[in-house]
Amino acid sequence: MAPWLLLLSLLGLLPGASPAPPHRAADARAREAAYPELLGPSRFALEMYNRGRAAGTRAALRAVRGRVRRAGEGSLYSLKATLEEPPCNDPTVCQLPVSKKTLLCSFEVLDELGKHMLLRRDCGPVDTKVTDDRNETLSSVLPLLNKDPLPQDFSVKMASIFKEFVTTYNRTYGTQEEAQWRMSVFSNNMVRAQKIQALDRGTAQYGITKFSDLTEEEFRTIYLNPLLKENRNKMMHLAKSIGDHAPPEWDWRTKGAVTNVKNQGMCGSCWAFSVTGNVEGQWFLKQGDLLSLSEQELLDCDKVDKACLGGLPSNAYLAIKNLGGLETEDDYSYSGHLQTCSFSAKKAKVYINDSVELSQNEQKLAAWLAKKGPISVAINAFGMQFYRRGISHPLRPLCSPWLIDHAVLLVGYGNREFH
Repeated sequence: MAPWLLLLSLLGLLPGASPAPPHRAADARAREAAYPELLGPSRFALEMYNRGRAAGTRAALRAVRGRVRRAGEGSLYSLKATLEEPPCNDPTVCQLPVSKKTLLCSFEVLDELGKHMLLRRDCGPVDTKVTDDRNETLSSVLPLLNKDPLPQDFSVKMASIFKEFVTTYNRTYGTQEEAQWRMSVFSNNMVRAQKIQALDRGTAQYGITKFSDLTEEEFRTIYLNPLLKENRNKMMHLAKSIGDHAPPEWDWRTKGAVTNVKNQGMCGSCWAFSVTGNVEGQWFLKQGDLLSLSEQELLDCDKVDKACLGGLPSNAYLAIKNLGGLETEDDYSYSGHLQTCSFSAKKAKVYINDSVELSQNEQKLAAWLAKKGPISVAINAFGMQFYRRGISHPLRPLCSPWLIDHAVLLVGYGNREFH
């Protein structure tokens, strides 16, 4: 199936694979549930499906059946529901114009101590014919190829916005078909960015970025790091606590410990940039000299990690230690793809003795950062494909630690009022 029809957890916004829920002891047997018993969880599932949708675009529940089994302190409902979406042709609030359509959805809803939680959502048009990902997406969301033309106001507005994007980011496409395909992706991404914006409780602004013509799968594959999720329990030695007293705010950028922002390019090398940023800060604090260090050395010479296909900061620290240090960016420049290792110990400018794992408690992290310098951290990059500026504060279920996929450098913190 096309990415937008794959298993999407909440509101159709999370990546294609839902997070594995915490292990709960559950009865092996599931029983068919009577319709009245399904009303609560099915209404909750519908509410979550419609969350963030503008008035007039919300789906209605037509039929539902399901099974239920005990799960810890509650019950786990596996639902099959038929939803009906109204027609929509407003490009500012919905996807490309479609007539009224019927969806078949699979939901898993946990009812625990009277509270509901949506664990899985998988919806698709009842009449979708699956061929291959690209063809299905084109036929489903880009009626430009169909006999019935788009309403003129929609097509003109969307074409204008997309043309401006192509000019701003200097995009070129090989064929007209490719341009139409990218326009369909861009259109869907506009809707997605609007949903994320509506749900954010911070000051972040989401919208058109240089990644707006990439599918969700393309963005994850090219820029993010799936190894972080797969190896989330792999730990280094735990650091000794320094307490949890932290100044009210801190920013290492203003204190000379952080280099200018770097660009990883079309390479999933965030793990290397996160580590070099940490080492740059540590070297500055120890020696008083801020050096821009080589990420390319790690891509080429760290044989445990997978270069542009992802890696773990814990492996990178060990590689630096075993190699005998890091060269500078000037001596070992970044290419953004795997090359033959050309590290020279004679050119190494920075060395490390060891690395440690820090507490996940935010107060303790803040105290460590203010005293010890910038920290290499891994995050859930939800919404980052369309992030433009500001402080991101997504709903907690949309930022699950089970979906960690991006390594960054934590350089400071502060307090802001959110709505």
